[in-house]
Amino acid sequence: MRIPGAIFVVLAAICWGLSGGVGGILTERGWDPVVVSFYRGAVGFLLVLGWLAARPKGSGLSSGRFWFWSVVAGVGVAGNFAFYFLSIAEGSVAVASTLMYSAPVFVYLVSFTLKLERPTAFKWAAIAVVLAGVVLLTGVYKTGAGGVTPLATATGLLAGLSYAIFIFGFKNAASHGTPQSILVVSFATLVVILFKLGDPGQTAEVLRTPDWPWFVALGVVGAGLSFILYIVGLRNTTPAVASVVAMVEPVTASLFGVAVLGQGLAAPQILGMGLILLTVTALGVRSGSRHDPALPLKGPAV
Repeated sequence: MRIPGAIFVVLAAICWGLSGGVGGILTERGWDPVVVSFYRGAVGFLLVLGWLAARPKGSGLSSGRFWFWSVVAGVGVAGNFAFYFLSIAEGSVAVASTLMYSAPVFVYLVSFTLKLERPTAFKWAAIAVVLAGVVLLTGVYKTGAGGVTPLATATGLLAGLSYAIFIFGFKNAASHGTPQSILVVSFATLVVILFKLGDPGQTAEVLRTPDWPWFVALGVVGAGLSFILYIVGLRNTTPAVASVVAMVEPVTASLFGVAVLGQGLAAPQILGMGLILLTVTALGVRSGSRHDPALPLKGPAV
């Protein structure tokens, strides 16, 4: 019996959600978010390299355009990983994952400005609802303590925008090579960037710390296995369905933060999270059925 593609997308989304929780554990233990991101990408690189070795046909590695767009995708995924864990370190897993998920809406604003996308009443309404959700989730309306810090908010949104760059590069590179070869070059680019930006002492210390199994698990679940599952799933399901089931990611991350890390949410934050997730998912379904170029397929992490 053939396994429905949506099942693979759900499994990928769960993996990404769990990776946020594991990243939260590591940053709580004092590990630099950039170092955590580096090892997530490095372990993922080894797994997708094995995937490419098993299926090397049509890799596109001889194409200059393939390399250019794959490197662009790598810059995007490096920013996505690093900003996401920075947001978790400054705030919480639930807030960071939801802010990242909302970022495709802000891509619409850029598209409107550059005249790449035609504004409609539905899209403006969706943007307004998501902005209201962000206000409730982050607590920016509060005059005293208790809200999410500006740094946590900014890095959460930057994580999503970085993911949009990854999707843009990935889609353009896909015309010249296979998904596994694109991921190999993208993760190799990530490794180079984050190795240079990370703390050299902590990067070396990971290899000797008792926490090293957490880093391996993060790379396997949050980079290698999850990306492979998602790509396989997309081949056997529609973008609209993928947009809906991918909402499992921020839900999984939020539940992990509450159950394992003790990161609770107030009632207004839960309301804001609901507004963001439901609205972005509706946009994902709409874009999936109309092949809307402004919105990443997932809603957002490939």
